[in-house]
Amino acid sequence: MLLLVGLGNPTPDSENNRHNIGFKIIDAINKKFGLSKQKPKFKGLLTTGNIGDQKVYAIKPLTFMNNSGICIRELIEYFKIDAENVIVFHDDLDVEFGKIKAKFGGSDAGHNGIASIDKFIGKDYSRVRIGIGKPKDKMEVSDFVLQNFDEDEMLGLEKITNNITDFISILIDKKLDLFSSTVNNK
Repeated sequence: MLLLVGLGNPTPDSENNRHNIGFKIIDAINKKFGLSKQKPKFKGLLTTGNIGDQKVYAIKPLTFMNNSGICIRELIEYFKIDAENVIVFHDDLDVEFGKIKAKFGGSDAGHNGIASIDKFIGKDYSRVRIGIGKPKDKMEVSDFVLQNFDEDEMLGLEKITNNITDFISILIDKKLDLFSSTVNNK
């Protein structure tokens, strides 16, 4: 069993925020692979199904970004999923917009959602860091991540979600470097 997690904030006005790119990825995976209808469970919106022959759970935590770990811990304890079989999709300021970097473990690099997950399940899980770039002026980081994608970024977002869903089998096989290079060269 594999758990796919998309980080974001659950309010309607947050839907197109840069911080919600993880939710967008889970929505794209659900649609492409016909996972079950989202149901509120484990303090999140949960879907289930298969990608190829791999049984997957996909969740969008409803606990807000800074408490994402609460939702993840409840789910992995209930289904007895090892942290090593968790893949988290999240925004990253330190990665150029549209670039994707997958890695196993590591620091939270100041991302509060990742810090929360680390606190509740440890650091031994995979992360797919999706670049949102940095603010171009002296805007506060918190304001930037909570701002909606601009028109050009929304067009780029479609390419990002398509690349991730097209090559998700590589990610599921835990070939993280190959996944990163493949999605960035598409």
